[in-house]
Amino acid sequence: MNILVINCGSSSLKFQLIDSATEDVKASGLCERIGMDESCITYKPANGEKEKTVSPMPNHKEAIKLVIDALTNEKTGALKSLSEIDAVGHRLVHGGEKFNKSVIITDEVIKAVEECNDLAPLHNPANIIGINACRELMPNVPMVGVFDTAFHQTMPEKAYLYGTPYEYYEKYGVRKYGFHGSSHSFVSKRAAELAGKPYDACKTIVCHLGNGSSICAVENGKSVDTSMGLTPLEGLIMGTRSGDIDPGALEYIMKKEGISYADMMTILNKKSGFQGISGVSSDCRDVETAAKEGNKRAKAAMDVFFYRVAKTVGGYVAAMNGVDVICFTAGIGENDAHTREEVMKYFGYLGITIDLEKNKLRGEEVLISTPDSKVKVYVIPTNEELKIARETVALVK
Repeated sequence: MNILVINCGSSSLKFQLIDSATEDVKASGLCERIGMDESCITYKPANGEKEKTVSPMPNHKEAIKLVIDALTNEKTGALKSLSEIDAVGHRLVHGGEKFNKSVIITDEVIKAVEECNDLAPLHNPANIIGINACRELMPNVPMVGVFDTAFHQTMPEKAYLYGTPYEYYEKYGVRKYGFHGSSHSFVSKRAAELAGKPYDACKTIVCHLGNGSSICAVENGKSVDTSMGLTPLEGLIMGTRSGDIDPGALEYIMKKEGISYADMMTILNKKSGFQGISGVSSDCRDVETAAKEGNKRAKAAMDVFFYRVAKTVGGYVAAMNGVDVICFTAGIGENDAHTREEVMKYFGYLGITIDLEKNKLRGEEVLISTPDSKVKVYVIPTNEELKIARETVALVK
């Protein structure tokens, strides 16, 4: 089966065409600046050259049309016609408590996702726009929704409840939901395979570290805790997000600066994290470079990041009463040897030693702990698109 995987953002659209039989990527690409000037599509067929084309994209429907045109192009297209697309898998960010697994998309599903819009105002509406555009252009092709939050619906009450009045949970669903579920699921399963342990008898901690970062404790194949919360703002410091902060600090800053709640949320989401502490960049690579050159604020940003990652991992070791495997994935996790080394320095008490030579590898699946380590530590490149494609095939079949 040819599975088209769609990941819609508010002004972007990532896509991959995957052959489910071989799990090979037949083509991939990105639509950028949808609804803005200078919108463009980047398209790359398997074993072909990357092509970038500037083209008007006033909305997501036009973006989907350009994706289909690229996939069916006579010269570089991976398909002869639109009829060769057997199913479409959509990444959906927030399913609240309504969805604990992937689903075939129906009118009722779309309505339920819309009811979660308040929980993910930047992502869910864009996801729905992408679904509707695909349904209009491919009305007879089955569509599947794969939720970021679904994997974490196995968390116990003690892990997801906040210390606010219980009525807010009952009336508004205020609780921890977690994100990056497809990545945490994919990586934790692969980790169990590599470690030679049954997935349902393995304690794994997955560190998904990128511009957006989260950590997940996976016990016996189920998410039992994760660092992101009601929104992706909770947890670790990230590229531009603050992560955990005393709520009282917000009122204090707002009064001192004379700013509104909306301004405060913009600061926490877009001007904090690496960007806010370092004053250099939201990109970890730039901050690390500045730190090595003697920039004290950049060094402070990196130290805070390492510490919070280690503290969260340590908390999850306690939550599961042990750990068999620790994994690093996503942009920073897969490519930054320094981050992995600094984080793992905190875990000598677990009997972990890192092989510094193997740790130098970038973006490769590799065991970076030494043979005598009591806990295995892996770098495992994530593949959310493949996870979505697998879920889509399972439901459509």
